[in-house]
Order: sequence, then structure tokens, then C-alpha cells
Amino acid sequence: MPSEQKPMRYGHTEGHTDVCFDDSGSCIVTCGSDGDVRIWENLDDDDPKSINVGEKAYSCALKNGKLITAVSNNTVQIHTFPEGAPDGILTRFTMNANHVVFNSDGAKIAAGSSDFMVKVVEVADSSKQKTFRGHDAPVLSLSFDPMDIYLASASCDGSVRVWKVEDQTCVTNWLLLQKCNDVINAKSICRLAWQPGSGKLLAIPVDKVVKLYRRETWDNQVDLSDTSITQPLNVVVWSPCGQYLAAGSVNGSIVVWKVETRECTERMKHEKSYSICGLAWHPRYEQIAYTDTEGNLGLWEDIGDGKKPNDKVASTVTKDYEDLFDGDDDDYLNGDMIEPPSSPNTGANEDHGDDDDLMPTSGHPRRAIIDDDDNSLDIGMIKANSNLLEKEEDDDDQIGGFPALPTSSTQQPFYDGPRPTPRQKPFQSGSTPVHLMHRFMVWNSVGIIRCYNDEQDNAIDIEFHDTSIHHATHLPNSLNHTMADLSTEAILLACESTEELASKLHCIYFSSWDANKEWTVDMPKDEDIEAICLGQGWAACATSALLVRLFTVGGVQKEIFCLPGPVVSMAGHGEQLMVIYHRGTGFDGDQCLGVQLMELGKKKKQILHGDPLSLTKKSYLVWVGFSAEGTPCYVDSEGIVRMLNRGLGNTWIPVCNTREHCKGKSDHYWVVGIHENPQQLRCIPCKGARFPPTLPRPAVAILPFTLPYCQVTTEKGQMEEQYWRSVVFHNYVDYLSKNGYELDENAKSQPVKEQQELLMKLFALSCKLEREFRCVELADLMTQNVVNLAIKYASRSRRLNLAQRLSEMAVEKASELATALEDEEEEEEEDFRTHLNAGYSTSATEWGRLPGRSAQQDQEMEEAEETNGYEEAEGTPEVPKQRPNPFSKAVSSAEVITPKSAVIASSSQGRVNPFKVSSNKKDPLVPSSNVLDTMSKYSKKISSSRAVNKQSSPVIKPLIPKPKSKQASAASFFQVRTPGSSEKRVGEREEKAGHEPPEVQVTAQDNTENKRPKTGFQMWLEENRANILTDNPDLNEAEVIKEGMSRFRILSSEERMVWTEKAKGGAVTDLTEDKKRKRPTAAEDEAKKNEEQKSEDSNVSKKKKPLDQATNVRLSSFAFKQS
Repeated sequence: MPSEQKPMRYGHTEGHTDVCFDDSGSCIVTCGSDGDVRIWENLDDDDPKSINVGEKAYSCALKNGKLITAVSNNTVQIHTFPEGAPDGILTRFTMNANHVVFNSDGAKIAAGSSDFMVKVVEVADSSKQKTFRGHDAPVLSLSFDPMDIYLASASCDGSVRVWKVEDQTCVTNWLLLQKCNDVINAKSICRLAWQPGSGKLLAIPVDKVVKLYRRETWDNQVDLSDTSITQPLNVVVWSPCGQYLAAGSVNGSIVVWKVETRECTERMKHEKSYSICGLAWHPRYEQIAYTDTEGNLGLWEDIGDGKKPNDKVASTVTKDYEDLFDGDDDDYLNGDMIEPPSSPNTGANEDHGDDDDLMPTSGHPRRAIIDDDDNSLDIGMIKANSNLLEKEEDDDDQIGGFPALPTSSTQQPFYDGPRPTPRQKPFQSGSTPVHLMHRFMVWNSVGIIRCYNDEQDNAIDIEFHDTSIHHATHLPNSLNHTMADLSTEAILLACESTEELASKLHCIYFSSWDANKEWTVDMPKDEDIEAICLGQGWAACATSALLVRLFTVGGVQKEIFCLPGPVVSMAGHGEQLMVIYHRGTGFDGDQCLGVQLMELGKKKKQILHGDPLSLTKKSYLVWVGFSAEGTPCYVDSEGIVRMLNRGLGNTWIPVCNTREHCKGKSDHYWVVGIHENPQQLRCIPCKGARFPPTLPRPAVAILPFTLPYCQVTTEKGQMEEQYWRSVVFHNYVDYLSKNGYELDENAKSQPVKEQQELLMKLFALSCKLEREFRCVELADLMTQNVVNLAIKYASRSRRLNLAQRLSEMAVEKASELATALEDEEEEEEEDFRTHLNAGYSTSATEWGRLPGRSAQQDQEMEEAEETNGYEEAEGTPEVPKQRPNPFSKAVSSAEVITPKSAVIASSSQGRVNPFKVSSNKKDPLVPSSNVLDTMSKYSKKISSSRAVNKQSSPVIKPLIPKPKSKQASAASFFQVRTPGSSEKRVGEREEKAGHEPPEVQVTAQDNTENKRPKTGFQMWLEENRANILTDNPDLNEAEVIKEGMSRFRILSSEERMVWTEKAKGGAVTDLTEDKKRKRPTAAEDEAKKNEEQKSEDSNVSKKKKPLDQATNVRLSSFAFKQS
């Protein structure tokens, strides 16, 4: 029967095209430079189905219901077939991919690109990629060995290489082609092909001949040529049986050889002599489909030489082959069964046909037999499998609920590994399904948008919960908008594209102050909006081109960024944008989603960089948004509500399980909003459904939050859950205050109070249960005041060991508090200094020189004071309340007589603890062993707490007299450091002693021995002490100081400066004495030590050195001369 050449027909715009058949051969698939893939039922099909895959498609391959295309955006994409739904990106290159092919079972694809790279990617898991490097020019074409051992590639560098796929090594390399610098300049695209079945021969079109190379030996077996070939050959393709080879040339000739005899059996010439760039052999019939560089498609039928030499094999092949694809089977392959279920939560029992579509490689026997891309048929396999007919007949129906297949196709056991999950479709949070005639487009904390689409009307109704924002609105829906979002300043609507119209984003900015409140923007051709959201002053949409486009709310286009996968949903709040997308393919019912969280304020930054989104097993996402306070949250189909825990490194914490509140199995809660203060989950109960109807108007229910802590039925578990819930639900307070929002003090203090009460209850409970270690752990979470309370409770419960440990902790907490306060003060101070400094260069030493005397005094005062206060706190009865200081006279005289030697001596000793019990018993400073005993007890504490504070042991100064009164020394602790009296803070400050239990009260006496000038705060306190006491008569001394301190800090900086100046004025008189006392060496020594101290004190952030008094006086008189 003579071959027949059908008239060609227009398929694509002019340019490179590619062609292949689907697995059953029931349709022809072409792609072209218009970016479309067209599915033709036959050559006469006047309305082929069209799938747009990009701007230009360079190559396509089809197998197992997966359509792979190499597209102009440098990606290799995957679409479902025949629906054409995008199914993700398999791999990316830095330039265009020129050719893609499947391996024989469809599990892997190979792609060659203009960036000289070849990649082999697994279809089921695109993260498994192998890269083959070695070509020095763009890759022209590829072919997979049917046995999956080798991969052949041709390149513009003139070479054809054979690679071993397993270890990515080049097995052989022939220089056969003419070199060129790019695919468009290549004489031939050199589409090479392995012989189907055994892969015994590799056919390579080289100029006007086809060279056949033998497998393993890689020698040139034979050349096929014909006189009708006058121009270079572009592409070769084998018949599925492996007996015939067809080749197409650049001037439109197609020739078929019978390989065994090397004779040319058929010749054909293109009607317009255009270059043939695509050839595909039908998997069942003697047909070849071909395409040319002008975008036309042709079909050549009834090829072959009538009488076939090896009738037996051929007839077996034909018979078995026909059996494989009888009528029912074709319907099964091409019908709707392959379509994935509309809802991603289809259970295993509903998965009827969709598993077939998703089944990897060996699932369907026929998949393994036909290699559509190389159009191959494995004779060996068919022969072998024809013996298996009897065996697995009855198994088919049971596995995964497949319909019974024809008996002849039961050749292989079914694949029963993990099955890929169909990807969840994009959705808008708070919307009901699009196919409903009356539906919610969005229901959020601002309002409700409903859509009516019936015979009479296609309209949108907008209603605001708070009508003071805007009145209710009715809009016509002529563009058929399917997505909507609503904020307090705008309404955002979007529609998908139709054949005539592009996808549009429409915004009604009702809070605009000008007359034009609406704007619309069209997406580029073939780009559909899939999700939209509104924030404060901005709008965003995610599109099918894996882009997120940002706009101002007035319509200015802003940044665009790429998404790593297809979008699922997005949400906006204030400056935050959250996007959820597919990170990859999930398996066994799980979705594989990622989340990006960005802040679009002045400093744009990404908070979550595509982190995996945790969902309950076999569930999918149903709602994503922000709480009213701005914390990201999402809900999955199992009813678990999760919230971002900013307090634990931006992790997700489950805060509610709505299923626990459902009465029936098929009831659900449809979430519409989340509030953290008060803690409310606002949702609509849906009886027997996942979403509510628009009429009657659904009622909103409020559910409480509970964190899934263990044993919440017990008192301990319940309080722990309440405590941590309070912590998690008040993280937003810190977040908002960091971002410049002002919160009233009550909002901040209320949760802290609540948390501390819970901790105290837990502490009491642990005390009762005699779990003292747990008590200390709980105290670690408490604030300083509550620790004091805990100390009282412990001592009243007769747990002195616990009380002692807690008082150590209290000292640490006090020092931390002091550190924080000082840091704040010094910041203010530095602002003032820089103000004074304007226009003058002041050397660091001048700012930083410390008055030797006052630093030493301060140090000693602190240490002695701490010792005193501490022993009282511990309640040791031997020590009298007002203890005379045994050191005062001896030390003061020593200090006055030999300050220089003392300083030197102490520095030569290194940093030593002055209170440590030394082995040298002849120490002149120790009058009584009794005192030393009580001190050594404390010295251990100091040293241990110093170890905690990063070993920043202080520099020891010579001892000086202790003040008579405690009050003065307490004041010296709590005073606000101003430039006049500020000294470098030393390690001892970390055990801050203003922390005696309130029972210890002391009388105020004048400090005659302490020559240190008063600070501004002390002067202010003296004048205002009476006011504080009248307001709070029951305060003790330490509390008076504390209260005074907080009041002093409320004063404006100018008022504080005035007090500071007064204090400085008083300081002048002491100055002469101070100068006499100061010796140059001592001062230098002091400065050195301070340097050392500074480098060691890693807990303290770097600060400027405080002023010495002389400098202060000079500066202050200069700065305030005019006033």
C-alpha cells in the first residue's frame, strides 16, 4: 500500500516547532514559538486544544499524563495532560533549554540548554537532579538510552557525547558536527536517537548521512544515506519496533530506511521545501507526524514496504500492540478519569482515576512499553509479557480501585509506593467556592463581599461591619470578578482572563481624598491573577507566571518578585505580606507548602524565607491571614489554627483545634477572624458542610484558644497552658512597640501582671509539693518584684535553702535592671555631650579621666553595703542591724597617707576578690575573725555570680571608710548617673544591693565621711521626698528611692539637666581638694585599669567615658553662661 502524504496545515507562528504523540497515539501534540502547546485529535481537527506555557516553547515531551516543555524563561515546566494545568517547574537554567526528552519509563527527563549544561531530573522529585558538564557550547539535542544507562547529547561545539547517567561521566566523545556559537546558527539541530528496545544502536544525523554507532564498543557500524538527500539532515527518529529509521532534512526531505537491509523504503518531499525540525513516529500505526520551521504540521501515513520480511515477529508485535490499546482503553486514557479531583482532600476510596494519572513509571504496563519521545516499542518486553497473561488477571480490580484493564495488559505488578498528592488550587481566605451562584467573595474583620451570579443579575454587594468606615455598596460584575479583598481603605477585585480580555486587577480606593477613586490594571497576555490581598497603603496580586506584583493603593506599580512555586493564597496586614505557595509535590495526601513573610515598610525585609508550612497529616490549607493585632495565622482542613510565635524565633504554634468544638463529624467551623486581645477566634459554625451559605445570614461564634499542653486537666498543666498562652498572645505588644506603634501602659502591664500571678501560683504549688529546684526554675521567669514575694513565701514556708538561692537570683535580677536603667541614662547623656561637643574636638582622655577618689569610694561603698544588706536578707541572727564598720579608721588613714602605693599594690596583685579568705593571716586589715567569717560567706556568692557574668571581675581599689548610714549608700545605688557623678560601672554593680527585703528600714543620716558630691537626682529627691511620702506613706527607704527614680525619669531632659547643673555647682568646692589628692601616676594607673575593665566587661555595651569633674565644670559654665 503506497504511503500517503496529507496536506499540511498551519499550527503555530513561524519559528522552531516540535511534535510528539501521546502515549496511546490518539492525539498529536505540537509546540511552537508562540508559546502554545496544541493538542490535535487528528490533522483535520479545526479546534485543537491550546495550552499556553510561556512566551516561546522550544521543545515538548509527553508521557504518563505529564507534558514537559522547555520554555523561553529558561525553565523546564510540567503540565498535566490533557487538562494543561501547570504542575510546577522541574528545573531552571541560566539560558533557554533547547531540548527535553523523557527516559523510557517516564520517571526522569533530560534537558539540554544554551548555557552548555545537561540536566537529568526526576519527575516525581525535582530536587533530585544530576548535572552533566563538558560541552563548550549550547546543547542541541539529547536522547535517553532505552535501558536508562546512557544519555547521548549533541552540541554546537561540534561534539556528540555519550554520558553514563549513574555517575555523570562522559563515556565517549565524537567530533562529528560543524562548530557554531548558537543554536540559530547551527547547520543542523542534530536530533539524535537510540534504537528502541535494546538500545543497540545510536543514530546521529551528520551532514547528509545518518551514522549508526554500536552500543558499548562505540564504533561506527554503518552509514545510511540516499541520493534524494541534498542538504544536511536535521532530525532522526526510530519506528517503535526498532526496524525502521526516518530522517528529515533542512530542505524538507524525509527518508525512511529499513535498518537491517540498509535500503531506503520511502521518500517524501515537503510541499514548500521548509526545514523539517520535528519528527514523531506513531506508537501504533505506520504514521509519521512532522513539523517545519514555519510552524506547519503534516502527517505521512502508511509507511513501510507492504510485505514484511520477519512476519512472525511483526504480527506478534502488531497483535499484542493492538490488544494493548483497544477501544475502552483509549477512552480510559483520554477521558476525564485522568483529571485530578476538584478538592485536594479526596480520600483513597475516591481516588478512582486520578492515581493512574499520578502513578510513576511502572504503574501502568503500557507506560513502560511506549517511549513516546523516542517513539519506541520494546519487542523483547512484549514477547516476555505475552506469557504472563494468565497470572495477574484478578489483581487489577483491587489495587487502588482501578477499573479492570484488558487481560492482555496485565504484565507487571502495580507500583505501590507513595503516591503524589494533587496540588491544592489557589484560593482567597474567607471565600466560598467559585462555582456557587451566591457566594462569599471575602468575609474578614472589616466586612463582607458577596457575589450574586444568576439569570437576573451578576453583581457584587459590599457591606462593612462598621458603617463609619464606609457605607454599603452595590457594584455590577460585568467583568466576572472571582476574587476580592477588603480593607479599611480599599476594595480589591480581580478576574481571570478570557479569550478576548486579559486578567484584570480592579481597585476601589474609597478613602482617597480626590475624586478618582478607582483604577484597573491589565495583566500581560496569558498571565492570570490567582490570589490577591490588601495591606496598609498597598495591594498585591500573585499570578500564574509565578510572580507577585505589588501596587500602591492609588495604582502605582511597585516591586515585582518571583515565587518559587504556584501560589496557594496570600494575606496582608499593615506592612506585612504573607504568601503561601507550593514548594514541591506532597505524597500520600500531604501538601508540600512554603511560606514567605515580608515587611513592606520603609526598610523592606523578608522575615520568613520560604520556610516549610507545617500542616496536619493529609490536610490542606483552608484559611490564611493575620490576627487583628498583626500576627500571621493559618488554619488547615483538620481545623488546627496555628499562629506565628515571634518569641521563639518565628516558629508556628497550634493555638486552637476547632474540631474539638464540633458536635458532628461532618460539622466544621469556617474561620473569619482572629483577635489576640481579647483572645477570640471568630468563626461560623457550618452544619454538615465546610462553608456557610449566603442566606440566611450566618451567625458568628467565638471560640476560645487553648495551647495543646500536656495534662491540662491538672492544676499545674492548666496554669502552665494559661501562662504560655498569655506569653504567646502578647508577643504582638513587643512587635508593635518595636515597629513604632504607641501602646498604652495598661496594655503592656496587664499581661505581665497576669503572667506573674500565674507564676506565683505555680511557685506556691511547687513549694507545697516540696519541689524546690522547680521553684527556682519558675523564679527565673519572674520579674524582680515577684522574686521578692517568692523569697517571703519561701521563708514563711520555712524553706531557708530555697530563700537563700532566690535571694542570690534577686541580686542578679536587680543588677540586670540597673544595667538597663544605666544604659538608657547614658544614651541620654551621650546625646547631651554630642550637643556640647559641636565644633570642638575633645580628646578622649579628657572626657574619660575618672576622679580617683570617688570611684574608689563608690566601689567600697557598694561592696560594704552589699555585704550588710545581704546578711540581713539571709536573716542570719548573729549580725546586728547597725554594725560598726571595723575597717573605717585603719583604712581611711592608710588611704590618705599612701594612696599611690595602695593603688600600685592592688594592681600588682592582679584582679583579686578583696573579701576572699586569704591564707595570709597577718593581714593588717582584719581586726576580727568574726567579721571575716560573715564576709567570706558572701564573697563566694560574689565570685560565683561574677562567673555567671562572663568572668568580668572588677578592678580592686584601696579600701575606704564605709558610710555610717545605709540610706546614703542606697541613694548612691539608685541615683541617676549624670555627667557630674558618673563613673565607669564596675563588676560589683552587678550584684546591686538596693534589694534588701522591705522589712529592713534605716534612718536617714548625713553622710559626713563620704566626700562625694551629690548627684542631681539626690538633690531632687531631698526636695521631693516629702511629696512622695505623702502620696505613699507606707513606703520604706529603698522603695522611696525607687519611686523617686521613676518620677525623676518622667521629667523632661531639660529639667533633669537643671538639677544636674545644681549638683555640679555644689561640686566645685570639693574640686581643689580632689586635685591635691590626685597624683599623676595614680591617675594614669586608674585610666589603664579602666581600659582593662572596659575590654573585659563584655556584658556592657561600649560607652563613652564619663567626664571628670574639672571638665564638667568648665563645660557647664561655658554651656550655660548665657542663662
